[in-house]
Amino acid sequence: MLAPPVKSGPRYDSMIQSDKVRVIDENGENLGVMYTREAIEQANGIGLNLVEISPNADPPVAKFLDVGKHRYEAQKKANAARKTQKTQDIKEIKMRPNIDDHDYDVKMRSVAKFIGEGDKVKMTLRFRGREMAHQELGMNLLKRVQDDTAEIAKVEAYPRLEGRQMLMVLSPK
Repeated sequence: MLAPPVKSGPRYDSMIQSDKVRVIDENGENLGVMYTREAIEQANGIGLNLVEISPNADPPVAKFLDVGKHRYEAQKKANAARKTQKTQDIKEIKMRPNIDDHDYDVKMRSVAKFIGEGDKVKMTLRFRGREMAHQELGMNLLKRVQDDTAEIAKVEAYPRLEGRQMLMVLSPK
C-alpha cells in the first residue's frame, strides 16, 4: 500500500492541528487568540483561507490569505533567490618555477580578477626535468604569490608537492 503524498508548503484550514491560533486578518491586524474552527469560518466568510504562518509559536500564528496566491509568491521568491545566487568556481593558473617578471605580473592580474569575481584560484607550478632538483625556487615563487595577494585573498590550501606539480589554493577574503 502506498503512503499518501507529503504536502509541501504551509498548513491551512482543516490541516491546522492546534485547537487555538493567534489570528491576523487580511489587512495585517491582530484579531487575538481564537479557536481554529471559528477562525476558519471567519476566513471562509470573506473568501479566504486560514493559513498557518508560524507553526512553532505558542499558540501558532495563522493569517487570512489566499493559499494559491501565497504559494505562487513563495515560489517566485525562491526562483529569484536561486537566480541571484553565485556559485564559486575554481580557476587554475599554471606557472613554471623560472617565470619572468612580466609573465608573472600578467598571471597576477588574472589572479586578482578571478578573486575579485569571487572565485577560488588554484595555483599550479609545473617542474620539468632538472627543475625538480630546485623545489625551493617553486616554494619561493608561491610564497611571493601569497605575499602579493595578501590583501585580497587568503590561502586555503598551502603549497604542497604532488608528483611534478606544486599546488596552492587561494580563496577570496
